[in-house]
Amino acid sequence: MDENLRLVRYFLAVAEELHFRRAAARLFVSQPTLSDQIHRLEQHLGVRLFERTSRGVILTPAGKEFEGEARTVLAAWEQAVVVTRRVAEERAQTFVIGFVANAAAELTPLITRRFRDHHAGVSVEMHQYDFREPLAGLGTGHVDVALTRPPLGHIPWLHTETLFTEPRVLIVSAANPLAGRDVVSVEDVLDEPFVAWRAPEPCRDFWLALDQRKGHPVRIGREVVTVDECLESILMDAGVAFAQASAQRFYARPGLAFVPTTGLPPTSVVVAWCADHETPLVRDFVRVAREIAEIDGSRMSAPGDGWRSAAS
Repeated sequence: MDENLRLVRYFLAVAEELHFRRAAARLFVSQPTLSDQIHRLEQHLGVRLFERTSRGVILTPAGKEFEGEARTVLAAWEQAVVVTRRVAEERAQTFVIGFVANAAAELTPLITRRFRDHHAGVSVEMHQYDFREPLAGLGTGHVDVALTRPPLGHIPWLHTETLFTEPRVLIVSAANPLAGRDVVSVEDVLDEPFVAWRAPEPCRDFWLALDQRKGHPVRIGREVVTVDECLESILMDAGVAFAQASAQRFYARPGLAFVPTTGLPPTSVVVAWCADHETPLVRDFVRVAREIAEIDGSRMSAPGDGWRSAAS
């Protein structure tokens, strides 16, 4: 410890005890050593800090003034030590975010950027998972949090917080007659072949709109596990697929059309984490994601490329 800080600690111990013997015992030093150190401090400052009496010591006016300033200096030093050690500890940490498809769309870089600003010493990584793993690594413990889309099924250990919802669209080949429609309903596509996600049943059924088909069977044109496979299958006229509205901003390419839908419940994006792995970093990531979503989440239903951030 710096010599001046040691003198400050010695001074404060005597100021609190108003007794050299008790202060020395508290500091685990001898009374003569403590007296010498206080004398050195008074010489350095050029003022008397204590008046010795038969019953102990009392603070001089200068000593009372110095006591307040000394506490401020010591508190600042201790806070600096805590912050420095925390950064050093975080520097050895890696925080992994799992995600599926386009994660939290345009909110993703806003969330990760602010999280990095709060934890400069933490290495933040993003790992993408395909449709077969909608939990995006949480189930295997390979990630700390996940940006994903329900339904995920009933999982007792899984905690989620919704960031935003957005409507669904139908992706079709530009050559498909539906490409020219202003809007389509489930009834309009009952006989269309669908490109199906090879995913757990709740997720697969949601994107095939099984609940809205009223028992009408689905024609499966192809099964895929990635977004690129899905889009290429649609371009090859293997089928059509429902997707989130933000897919148009992320995946638009020549030969594809994105048609608004009616009669379908929206899709939501959640931040998800394990109940038994709710670390301070996880809690802070969820907090940051929530704050960003409160600013920009309502804007995520904007069609086409019209989305603009209010948080950046």
